[in-house]
Formats: sequence, C-alpha cells, structure tokens
Amino acid sequence: MKTQRPIVSVPSDEEHRVLQFRPRAAMPTGQRRNPNEAVRKLEVANDLSRYEREREEPDDFRHRMLANIAAFAFTMALLAVGIWLAMSISHLRRTQDCVLMGRHDCVQIFPPHP
Repeated sequence: MKTQRPIVSVPSDEEHRVLQFRPRAAMPTGQRRNPNEAVRKLEVANDLSRYEREREEPDDFRHRMLANIAAFAFTMALLAVGIWLAMSISHLRRTQDCVLMGRHDCVQIFPPHP
C-alpha cells in the first residue's frame, strides 16, 4: 500500500526547479535561408487556382436571389415569432405575479363594442 504525502501549505524546494534555456545555435552560413524563398512559398500558398474547377452549368443568379429572399423571410418570421413569444410570456408572468399577490383586478377586461 502506498503512503500518502501530507499536504504542506508551504511548498518545499524539491518541488520547484528552474529550467535553463540555451540559446539556439547560429546556422552555418551555407545553410541560411534565402529571404525570397519565404515570399515564394507564401505566393504558392495564396494561389487558389488549384482548387478551381469548371462548372457544368453557369450560376443561376435569379435562383440564388430567390433563395436569399426566402431565407430572409424565414429569418424574419422566426424573429417575429420569438418576439411574440417573449411578450406573451412576459404578460403571463405579470398576470401570475398579480394573482399570487392576492389581487382580484389582474386581468384587463375590455368593454364590448356597441
């Protein structure tokens, strides 16, 4: 069975060590990198033409616009339903708080129209 070490409030010197980092050795002059090499690698990385492909059909901008309008209308409908739901919950909460306080005039009664 293992023995447990007691919990000490002050850490001992055995638990802490200072690590010494050595500086990197300089590269020999023959192995130094050309600064233009990094620029060429960056240009190759930014070239996205290798991911392009020919499309079978041209883009249908009218269809895309209609899809965007439909998505916008759907988003607005969700927003309207969310606002209505929040207002309904707020109204029900106020009415419930009024009833729980013991008041009898909590619900607003509208007079009938002649």
